[in-house]
Amino acid sequence: MIGPKEKKERRLDEHLHLKGERCNSPKCAMIRKPYPPGAHGKKRQRKNLSEFALQLREKQKFKVSYGLDERGLGELYRKARKETGSTALKLLELFERRLDNVVFRLGLTPSRLMARQEVVHGHILVNQKRVRSPGLLLKVGDVVGIRGESKPKTAFRELKEKLKKYEPPSWLHLDVENLEGRVIDLPKDLKPAFEINLLIESFSK
Repeated sequence: MIGPKEKKERRLDEHLHLKGERCNSPKCAMIRKPYPPGAHGKKRQRKNLSEFALQLREKQKFKVSYGLDERGLGELYRKARKETGSTALKLLELFERRLDNVVFRLGLTPSRLMARQEVVHGHILVNQKRVRSPGLLLKVGDVVGIRGESKPKTAFRELKEKLKKYEPPSWLHLDVENLEGRVIDLPKDLKPAFEINLLIESFSK
């Protein structure tokens, strides 16, 4: 059965890689069923969307991809708007600085969804302290790692071998041997996966 997360991808017509390694395999729903979900999805043609509908769709892509609800997304937008410079670039930076995203970017989990679960379940440390808030905004110098008691878990058991060929973003440093990473700079030169200007416009109304 195709889970609701893959249905969201099909509805948005966007490969969001919500289920980690499965998304790169033939089992991926976007590969097996590249049409909208529902009984008549295969026959249904995608409509030309209005500007408002396009804005809502892009907002939904960001929410689903980063695991945010309307309230969380709104809070990040308001923080970004208070900063000098481009609101869009600042918002992207805030997305990337979330703890669950950093765990994912370091390669410690195959998806943001799994990163969120590992944080909530208490398997992730920030500066040697257990943190259960996936939305914690990290700063330069913060160290993220896996709790010692959690490393024998199946999810982490073969992680060192997998990470030997992994290259994290330039603003993160990965220590494969200790299964931890450090934020060495603020996220820069970010390329949004979706139309972030449409997201900003949706909040500007």
